[in-house]
Amino acid sequence: MERVRLGKTEITVNRNGFGALPIQRRKMEDAVKILRKAYDNGIDFFDTARAYTDSEEKIGQALSDVRGDIFIASKTMATDAEKMWEDLEKTLENLKTDYLDLYQFHNPSYCPKPGDGTGLYEAAMKAKEKGMIRHLGITNHRLAVAKEAIGSDLYETLQFPFSYLADEKEVELVKMCKEHDMGFICMKSLAGGLINKANAAYAYLSQFDNALPIWGIQHEHELDEFLAFNDDPPKMDEEMKAFIEKERAELTGDFCRSCGYCMPCPVGIQIFQCNRMSLLLRRMPKDVWLTEKWQEEMNKIDDCIGCRQCVEKCPYGLDIPNTLKKNLEDYRTFL
Repeated sequence: MERVRLGKTEITVNRNGFGALPIQRRKMEDAVKILRKAYDNGIDFFDTARAYTDSEEKIGQALSDVRGDIFIASKTMATDAEKMWEDLEKTLENLKTDYLDLYQFHNPSYCPKPGDGTGLYEAAMKAKEKGMIRHLGITNHRLAVAKEAIGSDLYETLQFPFSYLADEKEVELVKMCKEHDMGFICMKSLAGGLINKANAAYAYLSQFDNALPIWGIQHEHELDEFLAFNDDPPKMDEEMKAFIEKERAELTGDFCRSCGYCMPCPVGIQIFQCNRMSLLLRRMPKDVWLTEKWQEEMNKIDDCIGCRQCVEKCPYGLDIPNTLKKNLEDYRTFL
């Protein structure tokens, strides 16, 4: 079983981290079963967030009796100290615990620092003094904010999208974190579902000894695939390298990471799905996306008013109105 040390936190865990966003879509009984199976088979890092509806509650229900054997990370989207305290207290209640191993500021548009007027960083340090949190991290989708957080040496971990579709700027973030002895947590290691070969995803990330992927797990068969890597971890051999290069040639460029920060759309377009429809049609069963429901959703692109609010909010700088139209044109060729 391969393990990862999260920088100066000294947290050392199974290289398979459990990303608990998808379990909010499962019934309590099913989610508890999956979480418990993960723990029983060696997974010991669980990442959730106050924003993930009942994800925290499900972890609390499934794992509170083994709290001392696992590491739990959660997040707050608070923009001031008062809201952070409210979120933290609710998170601890949901998880049935009196501390978090890692608390993270959830994709702020700036890097919270002491004296910035929000009181966020000071509140987190107070929570740390009280023993309510043990380590402080930050998550983001913006390279500039991520680099500032690393350089500040105020944070112990960074969580950022990272997969074998990453470019050199994102690889540099991982290297910077290592230089600062900062843990790096990989979100969207399957690129929002576009990567469908888990062993290749695992093998690529295992090249970075300070990087911990948190796989978004919703179904038991998905969990089983990653658990198989405990005893037989995939390696980056020549065949795997060739496959990844082929994938990169097909998928990199102006592809939508499905982060959702472009939402909501004034005319109701589901941007984070519609804007990558061409890829989804070619990498998943087409029938899933050619239903009457998805035809209706795609046709909403015709209603785009060109307000460009989505462009302003996109952390990757995509020209979303233009790429949406291209996806719609392509979609209609399948009908």
